[in-house]
Amino acid sequence: MIALISDTEIAFDDVGSGLPVVFIHAFPLNRTMWDPQIGALVAECRCIAIDLRGLGDSSPRPPFSMDRYADDIAGVLDSLQIEQAVIVGLSMGGYVAFAFWRRHRSRVRAFVLADTRAGPDSADGIARRRGLIELATTQGSTAIANAQIAGLVGKTTRDKRPDTYDAIHRVIAQEPIDGIVGALEAMIGRPDSRPTCATIDVPTLVIVGDEDVITPPAEVRTLHESIVGSRLEILRHAGHLSSFERPAAFNAVVAEFLAALLYN
Repeated sequence: MIALISDTEIAFDDVGSGLPVVFIHAFPLNRTMWDPQIGALVAECRCIAIDLRGLGDSSPRPPFSMDRYADDIAGVLDSLQIEQAVIVGLSMGGYVAFAFWRRHRSRVRAFVLADTRAGPDSADGIARRRGLIELATTQGSTAIANAQIAGLVGKTTRDKRPDTYDAIHRVIAQEPIDGIVGALEAMIGRPDSRPTCATIDVPTLVIVGDEDVITPPAEVRTLHESIVGSRLEILRHAGHLSSFERPAAFNAVVAEFLAALLYN
């Protein structure tokens, strides 16, 4: 489906009924990374997976920023006449979730924050992203896939689940260059969300793979401790893309969390 938000086509899937759950994907992927979650949760929830502008099937129209991404999501919810939803964000999706909280707080029923951080990029991190922008503009999306894939998935996935590894690589290699560059610039320019964490007062589930080298468990534990009352789940044998690498384990903890929202 397509929603026209601020003259930009934003693509999304909307399946199921019940409690609305919005899925925000990682960089540099798209909404298809959430297929294992939608398949598992659609019987109980209304699952809405959104392509951030410039990625997947959404138009690559600037500006690119966490605030703009957050407003696009609010626009999709408006188009569906949904007042409030559970927001699920992994990695960059978590950055967008923080922006969504700052700009559209009343629309958040709960959070699932996976393999993400609240702090801004370090100087080294910014330099790496600048290098990826150069790589994308000179060599294309496949080069980005080649450069990113090893860090995105855990050692167990690389060693024992080559089909998963290859599927992630294929998705990245097909992403539009303009969207990749825009997302990198948005991540470089994102604000420090650590002060935001202290204001979160909705039920929050924090998830991380124990093999995540981009946002390691120790860093994600700090995020969990900064959100009062949040719950932390560490998934074994999963890297940064824990939802895609260990979908059954990820789905189990999310389903339990969502069920508690429905019955409490």
